[in-house]
Amino acid sequence: MTNRSSLPSFDVDWARFVRVLRESWIALLAIAGIVIHLALGGWTDSPSPHADWPLFVALALGGSPLLWELLGKLFKRDFGSDLLAGLSIIVSIVLGEYLAGTLVVLMLSGGEALEAYAVRSASSVLQALAKRMPSVAHRLPADRDAGPFEDVELDAVQVGDRLVVLPHDIAPVDGIVIAGQGVMDESFLTGEPFQMRKTPGSNVISGAINGETALTIRAVRRAEDSRYAKIMRVMQDSEQRRPNIRRLADRLGAFYTPIAIVVAALAWLISGDPIRFLAVLVVATPCPLLIAIPVAIIGSISLAAKRGIIIRNPTALEVASTCRTMIFDKTGTLTYGSPQLSLFAASRYWHDELGSDSDLLLTLLMSLERYSKHPLAHAIVQAGEERKLVPVEVESISERPGEGLTGQVRGREVRIISRKRLKDVEPTAVDELPESAGLECVALVDGRFAALLQFRDVPRRASAAFVKHLGPQHHVNRTMLLSGDRAGEVAYLADRVGIDQVLAEQSPEDKVAIVRRETEQAPTIFVGDGINDAPALTIATVGIAFGQNNEVTSEAADVVVMDSTIEKVDEFLHIGARMRSIGLQSAVGGMAISIGAMGIAAVGLLPPVAGALVQEVIDVFAVLNALRVAFVPKNLRDFEI
Repeated sequence: MTNRSSLPSFDVDWARFVRVLRESWIALLAIAGIVIHLALGGWTDSPSPHADWPLFVALALGGSPLLWELLGKLFKRDFGSDLLAGLSIIVSIVLGEYLAGTLVVLMLSGGEALEAYAVRSASSVLQALAKRMPSVAHRLPADRDAGPFEDVELDAVQVGDRLVVLPHDIAPVDGIVIAGQGVMDESFLTGEPFQMRKTPGSNVISGAINGETALTIRAVRRAEDSRYAKIMRVMQDSEQRRPNIRRLADRLGAFYTPIAIVVAALAWLISGDPIRFLAVLVVATPCPLLIAIPVAIIGSISLAAKRGIIIRNPTALEVASTCRTMIFDKTGTLTYGSPQLSLFAASRYWHDELGSDSDLLLTLLMSLERYSKHPLAHAIVQAGEERKLVPVEVESISERPGEGLTGQVRGREVRIISRKRLKDVEPTAVDELPESAGLECVALVDGRFAALLQFRDVPRRASAAFVKHLGPQHHVNRTMLLSGDRAGEVAYLADRVGIDQVLAEQSPEDKVAIVRRETEQAPTIFVGDGINDAPALTIATVGIAFGQNNEVTSEAADVVVMDSTIEKVDEFLHIGARMRSIGLQSAVGGMAISIGAMGIAAVGLLPPVAGALVQEVIDVFAVLNALRVAFVPKNLRDFEI
C-alpha cells in the first residue's frame, strides 16, 4: 500500500456518503411504490384492493426516517420548508391521501440526494491533491555521486538527501539543484505563468513538474514540511471552516412554516373543527419551495452548462448576486497566462553608431530564439511574426549554463543575456536601462549593448471593461487583486484594468487569510486559477475557477469556466441573478396564493380534497414559471469590450 503519511491525512466523509445512499434508496422506493400503485389501478375509480399497499410500504420504510429527522429539527426549532412537508405527510396519512404523502416523500428524498450529489465532499479536493504527489523519491546513495538510485518512501527523505527528479516527474520535496540544467513548470504552485529555468543553485518547489532533462537536487525540507504539504494543510483547514450558507428555500420556509401552522391551529381553535386544521395544512404544503426552486436551479445549471460553465455547487447560483466583493487572482484570470513582449528598446549604439532600425535587430533575435527552449523565446519569435518579419539563417548557436544564448547571425555575434550579466560585459550600459517591472533580457550585438526586452503577462482584452461594469450592473462595490506574483507586475495589471486594492507576493496561506477576512465582512467571489488558488476558492462565498486542466482547482471551486474567458464570469453572474429572480417569483408567488387559500380553508370554504387540488394548480403554475430559466435570454452579457 502506498504510504503518504508525510502529507496531511484526510478521511472520507462517511456520514455524507451514507446520507446520499439513504436518500437515494428512499427516492427509488417512493418511485417504485407510486408506479406499482398506478399499475394496480390506483388512478381509476375502481382500483385493486391492494393498490394502496405499495404506498403503505413507501410511507412506512421511506417516510418514517424522514419524519424522524424532521422531528429532530422541530426540537432544534429549525422551522424550514421541509418541516412543513413532514407535517403534510402525516396529514396525508390521516386523510387517507397515501399517494400525496408518497409524492411528498419522493420530493424530500430526491431533493436531498440531488443536492448531496451536486455538492462534493471536502475529501474529494484533498484526494485530488494527494493523487498528484509522487509516492516515492529517487534517492542517490550517500557513497556515490552518480549511478543507480533507490526508490524510497517520502517519509524516508531527510534534509540533505540527494534526489533525482526524472523528466516529467513531480518534485517530491523542496530542494536545490546540484546537477543538471532544465526547466520546471511551477505555475500551478506559484501563480507564475512561465516555465522556470533550473541550473545548479536554483530552488525547486515540491509539486513542480520537471521538463525534459533529469535534475539532481538536495532536499532542504522533509516532505511533511514542504510547500505542497503546507498547501494541503491549508486546503484541509479551509474545507473544515467553509461558510455554511442557508439555502433560499430554507430562509423562505423559516417564516412560511410558522404562519401555516398558526393559521391551521387558529382555524381549529376558533371553529372547533379539526378538519379545518387538516385543510389548511394540505393547502399550505410548500411545493413551490420544494419543487419550483430546485427546478429553477436545475434549469440554470443546464443553461450554464450549455454556455461552457459548470456549476458544481448549486448554492453559488443562489448567492452570487448578493456578493459585494470580488477578488481576482492575476495569472490566467485577468491575464492570458503567457508572456508577451511589452518593451523592445534599441540602444543608442544600435541606432546612432550602426544606423540600423529596430526591425533588423528583432529579426536577428527572433532568428536566434527559434532554436531556444527558454520561456521567453516564444514571445520574441511571436513579436517578430506580428511585425511580419522573416527569420534568417543562423550560422552557429550556443547556450551554455549561466552565459545566455549566443549565435552568429548574418556575420554578427548576437547574445541574449540578463541585466545582471550586462554589468560584467558593459557596465556603463546599465545606466541606459529603465527600471525593470517584470521579466526581461538584454541583447548584445558584437559585444555591445543593443536592446532591452521586457515581457509581461498582458491583460485580457475584456478585463478592464468587465471590472468597470461590476459596480453599476452587479452591485459589486469592492474589487481586489490578490496574487503571488511580484509587486511591480501586479501593480501594472491593476492600473491597466482599473482595480484599486492590490495585494502582491502573497502565499496560498496568505490568500486564505485575506479571503476569509473579506468573507467575514461581506459575501465574496474569488476568481482564480492554479493549485495555489484552491484553498482561497474553497473559503470564498463563491469560488470560480478558470479551465478544466487542473483537477485540484476545479474540485475546490463552486463554478468552473471551461473556456477561460472573463466574459463567461459575467454570464454566470447573470444566470445566477436570473435564477434567483425567477425562483423568488415562483416561490413567493406560490406562497402568497397558498396563504390566500389557507385563509379560505380556515373559514371552512375549502375542504381538504379541494384544497389539495388548489395546491396542485398552484404548484403547476410555480413550476412552469421556474422552467423559464432554462431558456436562453437575448443577452447574458452587459458590457462592451
